[in-house]
Parts: sequence; C-alpha cells; structure tokens
Amino acid sequence: MDKKYYFYLKLKGAEKYCGNFECKEDVVREFALEDGDLRDAFILLAWYGYGDYDGSAFVLFERGGKLYEVNGGHCSCHGLEECWDPEETDAQALLHRLEHGRLGQDSYYDECTFGDYLKKLLERW
Repeated sequence: MDKKYYFYLKLKGAEKYCGNFECKEDVVREFALEDGDLRDAFILLAWYGYGDYDGSAFVLFERGGKLYEVNGGHCSCHGLEECWDPEETDAQALLHRLEHGRLGQDSYYDECTFGDYLKKLLERW
C-alpha cells in the first residue's frame, strides 16, 4: 500500500476544527462555498477566529495527494465570503512559516492556537 495513502486513511475521521469552526458545514457556510469547492477534498485543519471588528481564518486540505491552504481575513463590514482562494502548498513551506513566522499563533479571543497541532501533522506528512 502506498505510504501516503496509508497516512491518509489513518487521518480519515481525524479532521481538526477549532476556533469558530466546528465542522465542515461551518467552513462551507462562512466562506459561502459552492457545491464543487470542496469536492474530493479532505480538510486536515480549519480555524476561524474573530473579535469585535475583524476575523481571520486558515484552512488546510488535501485533494488528489496535494496540500492546499486558504487564508482569509475580514473587517467588521464583511465576513469570509470573498476569501476562498486555495493555493497549493507543501509541508516544508508551512513548517517554515510555523517556525519563522506567526502561522498558528493568533487566537482572536477563542484561546485556540493551532500551531502545535499543525506542526505535528506536517511532520508526519
């Protein structure tokens, strides 16, 4: 069995939602996604935090053996509706941003930082 496929099967059902995302339906609703936007995608991590006047979101998903990330943000006038723009990424780039940037460290009032979880996930990827 292909190693990456085996890893995928181990993760199946281990989706991680934190902050103001509790499930895949929350992601679909907040980003105002269309039916095909997440077709054949497995969400590895979805975080959405917001305070009084703004919010920020990060979604990492796998599709066809490739990793994609979505970064969104908004002010009080809007939500995440216009922010869905998946970009192909890889574990090394994300690990670099975790270790040398601020990825996964912002909490926006919800006490959920996802950096440690994301790092463990990527080290196994």
